[in-house]
Amino acid sequence: MTDGLENLMRQAQRMQGDLQRAQAEIASLECTGESGAGLVRVVVNGRHDVKSVTLAPELQGEELSLLADLLAAAVNDANRKLDKLSKDKMVGLTAGLNLPPGVKFPF
Repeated sequence: MTDGLENLMRQAQRMQGDLQRAQAEIASLECTGESGAGLVRVVVNGRHDVKSVTLAPELQGEELSLLADLLAAAVNDANRKLDKLSKDKMVGLTAGLNLPPGVKFPF
């Protein structure tokens, strides 16, 4: 009985290390989101911090409300891409866990 428990504890420790490494990798990712057919580009890191914003010169003189909409769309695009990359990275960690449907990992 104790061998099974020890084995389970080792697996949990190994998984915790894998999870920490994956989280560090995700934090270092960068994703670029675009809107307006590339007129606005936003780069976010794995922590969803905006690293840079690029506005095409053609946007000079446009209404601020249009620029705000394009900027929001580019940030949302980058964050969706980042979420997909994060989810894909975590799938490999949870593959052998037999978690019930709908359970998100990490908890």
